[in-house]
Amino acid sequence: MTIKTFLIEHDEVDGGTHFTNGDTIQGRVIVEILKEAEIKSLTLIAKGYENFHLTDVFLTSYGSRRNSYPTVEFFYKVKQDLLKTGPQILGEGRHTFPFSFKIPDKEMTTSSNWAHHQLKAKLKQPRKRDKKVKTKFLFQQKEDTDEFQHMEPQHVCIEHNFKSCGSGTVTMNVYTEQMAYKADETLNIKVEINNQSTVSVRPKFTIYRKQKILLPRQRIIITSKVLQNLNKADIIAANSRVTVTKTIPLEKLPGPICGVAKNEYQLKVCLKPTRKFAEQRILVFRDNSELVPQTLAQLALMNNGMNRQPEYF
Repeated sequence: MTIKTFLIEHDEVDGGTHFTNGDTIQGRVIVEILKEAEIKSLTLIAKGYENFHLTDVFLTSYGSRRNSYPTVEFFYKVKQDLLKTGPQILGEGRHTFPFSFKIPDKEMTTSSNWAHHQLKAKLKQPRKRDKKVKTKFLFQQKEDTDEFQHMEPQHVCIEHNFKSCGSGTVTMNVYTEQMAYKADETLNIKVEINNQSTVSVRPKFTIYRKQKILLPRQRIIITSKVLQNLNKADIIAANSRVTVTKTIPLEKLPGPICGVAKNEYQLKVCLKPTRKFAEQRILVFRDNSELVPQTLAQLALMNNGMNRQPEYF
């Protein structure tokens, strides 16, 4: 056996035993070799994830659609190659490979007790089975979210090529002034549409409410449409370029219900072909940030008008 010791060590966080959002983890992978050996690669993977059973419910005016399945959510996954110059010949003795990575400074929605945060090292040698070693580290979510991050503007660009109901390409750029909003603020949206196709299209704006309930080893997400726009005048003709602006007063959103689950709103922007035979929706943009932080009662989810028709703006 060529490799005697293969392990991961990491330094403790300053002032406590738990790492948190934005902290930097520093450590080293130690490889002790009994005789000279070739190492093809040595990689370190840091990841945070949670395994849970997801129940996804979508409420409509006609009833509800339900889908339930086991899944895994990754909060972050960082991979580093510790052999900076490629394959190496390591001599007899103890070899140390330092590493450093920063935990993303973002909120990680989790039922905490069932989340996993770990470091994993993988060593490859020619004509030998890969060697792997893992170690866990303690993580604690920050109580205060980063408000500066929520104030940053968003921009998404999507392109679609028509094939079945026409020909040509349409491009959509969507801009919002920030990522998160309060209930008394106004959401301003700018959409730049370059329609170089044979099909006229119409932008459609919809806000969905996603209610997330975190239970041990289980997550329930209930989605319902709460605001939508049906402006028939916003038709983008074929072979034209148009900028559309939309103002959405967020006080129209349903108010909070006291309880234990997380409430967030998502903005969806799509272009819908105006021809009757062209039914598909295209160019979907979703703002997955939390528009209005709220809470609601777990036991009252299905009995508080969630399946009513959405309001129009």
